[in-house]
Amino acid sequence: MEPVRAVEAGEVRFDEVVDVLVAGLGVAGSSAVVAARQAGAEVLAVERAGAVGGTSAQSGGLLYLGGGTPLQRACGFEDSPENMAAFLRAALGPGVDDERVEAYCDGSVEHFDWLVSIGVPFRAAFCDEPNRESADDAGLLFSGGEDSFPFDEIAVPVPRGHKPRWVDSAGGFLMTRLGRAVAASGARVVPDARAEALVVDSGEVVGLQVRAGDGEGLRAVRARGGVVLATGGFIHNDAMVAEHCPRAHAPDAAWRIGTPNDDGRGIRMGAGAGAAVTRLDAFECALPLGPPHRLARGILVNRAGERFINEDTYTGRIGIHALGDQDGFVYMITDDVIHERNVVGLRIGYAAATPEELAMDLGLPPDALARTVRDYNEAAARGEDPAFHKRPPYLQPIGVPPASGIGAVDLRADHGAIYATFTLGGLVTDADGATLDCDARRIRGLYAVGRTAASLAAHHYASGISLGDGSFFGRRAGRQAAAAAAAAAGAAGAAATAAAADPGATAPTL
Repeated sequence: MEPVRAVEAGEVRFDEVVDVLVAGLGVAGSSAVVAARQAGAEVLAVERAGAVGGTSAQSGGLLYLGGGTPLQRACGFEDSPENMAAFLRAALGPGVDDERVEAYCDGSVEHFDWLVSIGVPFRAAFCDEPNRESADDAGLLFSGGEDSFPFDEIAVPVPRGHKPRWVDSAGGFLMTRLGRAVAASGARVVPDARAEALVVDSGEVVGLQVRAGDGEGLRAVRARGGVVLATGGFIHNDAMVAEHCPRAHAPDAAWRIGTPNDDGRGIRMGAGAGAAVTRLDAFECALPLGPPHRLARGILVNRAGERFINEDTYTGRIGIHALGDQDGFVYMITDDVIHERNVVGLRIGYAAATPEELAMDLGLPPDALARTVRDYNEAAARGEDPAFHKRPPYLQPIGVPPASGIGAVDLRADHGAIYATFTLGGLVTDADGATLDCDARRIRGLYAVGRTAASLAAHHYASGISLGDGSFFGRRAGRQAAAAAAAAAGAAGAAATAAAADPGATAPTL
């Protein structure tokens, strides 16, 4: 990764001064803008595309929230910040940031209320099809494997995927509502504007160079309270991905989740101003096996003909293990009783009378696959899965009557299966969204949120974390930057008063 060098303030002439400058208007940047305006700050937002939205608008719209939100309670579920934190520490690790997780869980209910207050509606209905947003406008579902092993033994299973009131994928609707909130806030928005470089003064970030429109020159904007970087991740920066997490580039580039603007520039700018980066090797990978979740009654095997995970868990966890640990060489073993078409149209591509014959067709060790199927079937007949602890509703012997034989669905990454990836690493931040240097000290005036910051998801994921932590820490960063601007204005006012009383004193220039 090549950092984008920050420019010294003495090298530029500022064209304008604002309180808070936000770069990027996905869910994180939009939340920062609204929060900063609510705190009374003068805000300028620059967006590289033509409108609010970013990758957030392409998402399913799930926000991972909990701790006892009104939506959870209305659907009959009891949760607490402690229960939520216990799950997230286990599910998102290893290496989660405990301080940020605790802040996120403690503030989750209040953050849900804030989203509702700025115009994001939710319908109090539970969808029992997990992992993917509801096909109707139901607002709550399991989205991270909370009800599967090992997490059901670590924390009380509670659904935390909160989906705005919209049929099917709700990312576009969510960003429409946030876009309205940005417009209503009175913030000034400049579209088609690219953030070029941060401006620093004695180590403090004091502004940003921006290029608005094709062929226009650079403009330098001073930000009294700080710059909030919300420019996305780096899944579309081929060089960064190749260097740091090459497996995140699935064979089909169409399934890299993000816009072309997810090129890592915000991360590189932050690094150029002294911010630390972390976990650039971490990425999410969704392998959509459902809905319907009933397909979890099949088993997943690797090139050795052996199972490697409980098939009823979160499909993002399955995907990261399938691509990262099994090199994308996976088959689903099923039969004509268990299998049905899923949402992306998975079909049985191979069929045989016995596991040994099927293994020959798949290029797997016949004895190994036969043993895997035999052991699984014997345990499933008893309602058990001692190897991987799949739950009883999904335990069903495979390839036995009334099934006519045994079959396989080809889930190999280089044979067209969907492995949808995006990056999780980024700038190191604290619980207020402030960036930290390599010694864990705050860089004054610089905040990073959304996928520009390292995700709460340290090495594993739960659907809704991106929109959840992006909006949560975006909001906190906006408030912090607004408070810093107010403090700077107060200090300037006090200095001016002192200068008036003492003509020999000099008021500082902001």
